Amino acid sequence: MNSTVLVRLTYLAAFLSLGHHLDHAIRGNHVGWPLTGEVNVFTFSLAIYPAILIGLLLYRAGRVGPGFWAFLSGGGAVFLSIIHFSPFAIEPPGDIIDLYDPPLLGWFAFGWLLVFVTVLVVTCLIEVRSWWQHRAGASRAIRPGQ
Repeated sequence: MNSTVLVRLTYLAAFLSLGHHLDHAIRGNHVGWPLTGEVNVFTFSLAIYPAILIGLLLYRAGRVGPGFWAFLSGGGAVFLSIIHFSPFAIEPPGDIIDLYDPPLLGWFAFGWLLVFVTVLVVTCLIEVRSWWQHRAGASRAIRPGQ
């Protein structure tokens, strides 16, 4: 996969993540440290920013590849889906939509979340495909007698 595409997808996901975290701060619900004294899921979700930064540095150094990004984006999609859409949701869609006046802003914030999860899923699928292609190419390159 073209590294430019990977970097752009990563920046897009980081931008959408930042927007979702800002939405939490604007709504004032389901927030934790550093905005409140409580350590909760919001607090742990902030670890994505150093993970992305470290991942970009390691990627540029050739230490990680598409498998790392597939894990990070796929894990993010699963995490967000459990938190927002599962039967065990800590923050179901109504906690986003219903706290805005006018409600159109709530629907915008919810739509942002849907786009965010979609970008993570698409990125994961692209990276898994790239990872498989890379592994298949590497295994062909090391077969003796060819």
